[in-house]
Amino acid sequence: MKILVCISSVPDTTSKINFTADKSAFDKNGIQWVINPLDEFALTKAIKLQESQGATVTVVNVGDAGTEAVIRKALAIGANDAVRVNSEAKDSFSVAKEIAKVAQDGSYDLILMGKESIDYNGGAVPGIVAQLLNIPFVNATVGLDVNGSEATAVREIEGGKETISVKLPAVVAGQKGLVDEKELIIPNMRGIMSARTKSLQVVEPSNSEVKVEAVSFDSVAPRAAVKLVSADNLDELVRLLHEEAKVI
Repeated sequence: MKILVCISSVPDTTSKINFTADKSAFDKNGIQWVINPLDEFALTKAIKLQESQGATVTVVNVGDAGTEAVIRKALAIGANDAVRVNSEAKDSFSVAKEIAKVAQDGSYDLILMGKESIDYNGGAVPGIVAQLLNIPFVNATVGLDVNGSEATAVREIEGGKETISVKLPAVVAGQKGLVDEKELIIPNMRGIMSARTKSLQVVEPSNSEVKVEAVSFDSVAPRAAVKLVSADNLDELVRLLHEEAKVI
């Protein structure tokens, strides 16, 4: 079985987010980049299938050379090889087109990825990839078993969970719960050293069409200062909740 895992390079959640002076772009200076956490759940699941079923795992990333450190981490976690599409990730459609091309050329049985990236939270790439390839798609997956040419997936729906089966090849978009958090793999020295010798193929983009363009960015409003009210001063608390917080 051949598995393709799609990974995004995203800012670490502890990074301070800033924009350029004209607010036209994200300021990348001083940012620590990591594997998109939801993609990491997908990658860990792929490694488990690699161990249990002898699957080969390829990771794919759409990005410039600056994403290669994140790709090498994915290789250190256990992926067999990697493909980087040498193109800046500009919108969901162009990214999905490149992933679909890699998936089609490689004839993969299973395409795994997070249901969304934590930077833009678009959540559109998995569905577009499935549509472009004309194969089944399961979103918000919290459980996955593969048996031959069929996969059984558990996904979250409003008010509960749904178990469905799909024929492979298929696109499965995972989230927290696809594997347990304690199962996420931290690369050891052996993995880090082996990642240096694994194949990382760089391919040029096949598609330059971008359908969405960001016009401007705005930071969220800073949090207001906290006001402490004595537990004995209920009248003042009620006044603040009514006049300032306007919740009563």
